[in-house]
Amino acid sequence: MKLNLRFIIITLGLVAMCGFGTRASVPNGYYSAIYGKKGTALKTAIHEVIRPHTQLTYSSLWNHFPYTDVYPEKYNGKSLVWDMYSDNKNSKKYYYYGGTSGLNREHSCPKSWWGGSQNEAYTDINHLYPSDGEANMAKSNYPLGVVQVASFNNGTCKVGTPQSGMGGGCQSVFEPADEYKGDFARTYFYMATMYQDYTWKYTYMFSNSSDLTMSQWAYTMLLDWARKDPVSQKEIDRNEAVFLVQNNRNPFIDIPGLEEYIWGNKQGEVLEEGGGEVSGDPELIYPVVGSTIDFGEVALGKNVTLDVVIKAVNLTNSLKIKIYSTNSDQFADLPVKEITRNAAKLGYTLKVTYSPNALGDHTARLLFYDGGLPDTGVGVTLVGKCLPEPTLSAVVATDPINVTENSFTATWCLADETVDSYNVNHCVYSGSNLVSEETVAVPIDDLGESTIGVLDFENLTPGRTHTYRVQSCRLGCFSEWSNTITFTTSGIEQVEVCAPLTVESYVGGVIVRCSEVHTGLCIYNMQGMLIRSLNEVVNGQFIELPVGNYIIISDQNPNPSRASVR
Repeated sequence: MKLNLRFIIITLGLVAMCGFGTRASVPNGYYSAIYGKKGTALKTAIHEVIRPHTQLTYSSLWNHFPYTDVYPEKYNGKSLVWDMYSDNKNSKKYYYYGGTSGLNREHSCPKSWWGGSQNEAYTDINHLYPSDGEANMAKSNYPLGVVQVASFNNGTCKVGTPQSGMGGGCQSVFEPADEYKGDFARTYFYMATMYQDYTWKYTYMFSNSSDLTMSQWAYTMLLDWARKDPVSQKEIDRNEAVFLVQNNRNPFIDIPGLEEYIWGNKQGEVLEEGGGEVSGDPELIYPVVGSTIDFGEVALGKNVTLDVVIKAVNLTNSLKIKIYSTNSDQFADLPVKEITRNAAKLGYTLKVTYSPNALGDHTARLLFYDGGLPDTGVGVTLVGKCLPEPTLSAVVATDPINVTENSFTATWCLADETVDSYNVNHCVYSGSNLVSEETVAVPIDDLGESTIGVLDFENLTPGRTHTYRVQSCRLGCFSEWSNTITFTTSGIEQVEVCAPLTVESYVGGVIVRCSEVHTGLCIYNMQGMLIRSLNEVVNGQFIELPVGNYIIISDQNPNPSRASVR
């Protein structure tokens, strides 16, 4: 990224955290395994070096952005966001000072391309950036490209129809400003290497049939962007800040031109050694000494586990580990107390669990010692925040929109209380037979400032019956499921359900969850036989049933609820 003159004012906080004005400080030997290789072997070697990392929580990203993406100017003493999606630097909502209204945690590589939130890429801060909400909504899940006719243009980024040969079949593309095109290109090179083992659901830019992981049109364009917008100090500083919290790096920033050996004009050439073998004193490479591992916000009674990758070289014996300090009792016992020299050299994944039993902010230390490290050991800080368990109201699902033979958009009313995300449960039936079921997580950021939630479903088989229901999520807690919407792709059949009914499966029966008394409850087995009927049921009522799978309906909710008794 080429810096322009408006970026010359540097805050002291940025200097302290990121070392603005310095080159990258890559740990000795971090890339030693990639030298002497070429082509796909080189790409796989890079993948194996960068893949071990500390997986962050989604809620903790706001705590990291003030260091990874702080703007080098302040406004009235307030730190600004370095937003690559807009230039709204004069609006209060773009300060980091306890509120982030108007900002999204944007997956620059859309999460729908690989399937959502159940994997590491969902919280990989190497491709997550703070983004203006309006620009994020306009960007949607479109591929990168050069816009021919813009439908959205805020002066920094554009969305619209692509130039010929671009888009990979998508009708719209997202084009960043010239000064950020290299940033996005190197981010995509990282994603294509870091997650080369993923199966890509949408292949506008990525490919499941090529070892290069990207379509030719895509890497040709990105190479052009990277050449015209070389690595900037902003990217170097961000790479260092990310390394402090996630313990891996973007090699396409550390080694300018590395992408040419995989996709560009140096394909087939051997990458000459530039790092050398590790030698010297015992050293903990990652987690980075003095860094902080943030578990984010957790509800009382819940817990969160993070994978902390440990790598150390030149140890004289096993590496010992412990959690200590004031709030160490808020973290579960470690599964192991020491790691062998060989395991530490190869990289060992340690599961660390924040399991608070008291409200408030908690801080502890993860200490590494012995193995030839300094006598006092070296360590990192563990932080987490425990909040009261939230009470979540039932969501109201509403009629689908944009219904065609093979697609529709699910809609629901957003909750009044604070939530992190919504789960949308979607079922497809052929007659009375369940064909498929999926539950999709929709982060609140993706919904902008609207009062209505929306989620698109595409590539459907015509003529099938669909149902969907929605629940809200906050700090690992969930609301009851909403009413169920039932329709076919040729027309809506049932959309009005006044009183939601759900059931929770337990050993020996089910517990009914409903907002009011339900009458005419009928329980059927999977063969359609009526097993039991009750004149009325109330919220929290336990119904004893033998082991099996059941369908349950009532007068107030004729849409089936499923239960499995064990």
